[in-house]
Amino acid sequence: MFWVLLLLLAWAFAGSACTRLCLAAVRAAARDAAAAVDQERAHALTLYEAAFLSGGPARVADVTMVSMARQRRLLLAHTGWATVVDPRGHDEIEQSVIGAIGPQGQSRIQPVRARAAGAEAVRRLAGRLERAGLAVPDGAATTVAAAVRQVRAGALAVAVLGASALLLPLPTGTPRLLVGLWFALPLILSLSCLAITRFEVQPYSRWASPAGLRLLDTLTRRPAGDERSFLTSVAVRGIRAIGEPELRAAFTHRDQP
Repeated sequence: MFWVLLLLLAWAFAGSACTRLCLAAVRAAARDAAAAVDQERAHALTLYEAAFLSGGPARVADVTMVSMARQRRLLLAHTGWATVVDPRGHDEIEQSVIGAIGPQGQSRIQPVRARAAGAEAVRRLAGRLERAGLAVPDGAATTVAAAVRQVRAGALAVAVLGASALLLPLPTGTPRLLVGLWFALPLILSLSCLAITRFEVQPYSRWASPAGLRLLDTLTRRPAGDERSFLTSVAVRGIRAIGEPELRAAFTHRDQP
């Protein structure tokens, strides 16, 4: 009766994964409902907020450096170096970028990007967005996407355990079809949860909740042409939205070995 132990394992995998998915979906729905109420009286997203919801802390650092470079307060060379022209930051995010460059006033862009993304000012920005229900809470274990991945892994585990049980010698008189049907039950449970999630659970990005995605969608509908629209495009799409080849090369430059 070793196949019974495998069946119990299959139910444990499927049951725990589906339970986690249901709990994550309920918590996410509650957060989104609260955010939808606040969104009616919320102001439009700032440039930093749009950058964080689109690409996370690194995107905030990118759009800050691009904004400072466009104002000639920061020089971004196509060789991958950043040089401070004006050491006075207009806000705490700019001050964190200047601080990441260091007292020498010059540094490679990639280390600056990493240090600025981990600055306290960016963490406070993330906290405000999470409390407003616009950003996905930190920690992949709490997201719906992570729960969906666990259900997929659980379904795969059930299939593997079922196949293993069918390949093992079975007690005399135990039909293999019956064993297969028993393993089909947890597999159907897992696949049903995935199907329901596909149609019922609202989409989440890595950083933005459904409420955050709706606000980002309003930004993309605005007419382009001015400086604000250009920076918004960089915040939403990243450095690939930069039309200036030398400025784009500053972020994509890599040292040759």
